[in-house]
Amino acid sequence: MGRAAPLLACLVLSGCVDFGASRLYEDQLGYSRALGDAEKSETLLNIVRIRYADTPTFLQATQVISGYQLQRNATAGFETFSPTNFLSGSASAQLQQSPTFTFQPLSGEQFAQSVIRPLPPADLLPLALSGLPVDVLFRLAVQSVNGLSNAVALTETGAAGSPDFFLLLNDLRSLQVAGLLGVRLERQPPLPAGSHDKPEPGRVYLSIATSSDPGLQHVVDEAKRLLGMRASASQAEVVYGRVPGPGQIALLTRSMLGVLSQLAIQVDVPTEDVGQRRTLPTVGNIGPEHRPVVIIHSGAKAPEDVLTSVQYGKSWFWIAEDDFDSKLAFTVLQNLLALARTANTPGAVVTIPAG
Repeated sequence: MGRAAPLLACLVLSGCVDFGASRLYEDQLGYSRALGDAEKSETLLNIVRIRYADTPTFLQATQVISGYQLQRNATAGFETFSPTNFLSGSASAQLQQSPTFTFQPLSGEQFAQSVIRPLPPADLLPLALSGLPVDVLFRLAVQSVNGLSNAVALTETGAAGSPDFFLLLNDLRSLQVAGLLGVRLERQPPLPAGSHDKPEPGRVYLSIATSSDPGLQHVVDEAKRLLGMRASASQAEVVYGRVPGPGQIALLTRSMLGVLSQLAIQVDVPTEDVGQRRTLPTVGNIGPEHRPVVIIHSGAKAPEDVLTSVQYGKSWFWIAEDDFDSKLAFTVLQNLLALARTANTPGAVVTIPAG
């Protein structure tokens, strides 16, 4: 019984020996999931805002600090009373959590660079090398290739675009799957220290390899024809614009605001909102499209099993969990937003202690 006090203290303290390691595991996974879900919801909300002629807002979490304070104490005593012995003791522990999130809103020059500026081809094309489907990437972020126009919706009427544009996308996807499509990037040398000039994005080249498979070789020849490449050429420089120069492919890219606006016009909205002139009627499939790039549903209540959902006004908007094509396109959209943010200039930072 004389060892009761140290034993009691050990029992109280031993339960928290791995406290730091367990919190690291839970916090990293928990905050990672929370930040990912928040970004998806923010993107969907901005699409819906644009659909209702509302202003989009972008707020990025740049830092998460999770602080904990653990206070523990234990006391024990042994007293002898006749005719029995009496053991007394007490223990207590207090845990305090104080996370802090740092957000960076996009505004001013930041907003112009990230949301209004068209995506440079040298930043856009390497995304195809990371495994993102090149056809979905081009449907979202490219308005024309060598003058072959993507579909454009103008209010309640749609411009069909060029059928050859969508034929080119199918060819590029086939070449990507076959491993015959490549992207080569030449970065410009870094600017001298202290320079206030903006770094050049570099030069980017699209390469198409030949194939011994007659079916794939036909796709290679057709893709080169649509891209304006010579049959003997293996690569061409991709530049921003509408009219290419010799040995070039002209890519007229969209801004992120243009990408979000294109998705917004095909959002399913309640008929009463159209009747009340809160928004315009939904634009159906445009040109040769068989379905919108991302199908966004609306209703009085969102289903429980969704990729992401947001409430705007009295209605809920969501992307279905069992719609793989929409989920894949939405993933490409999230990558485009992350790419656009890398061009940011330093802006205001807002630090908010979590309540």
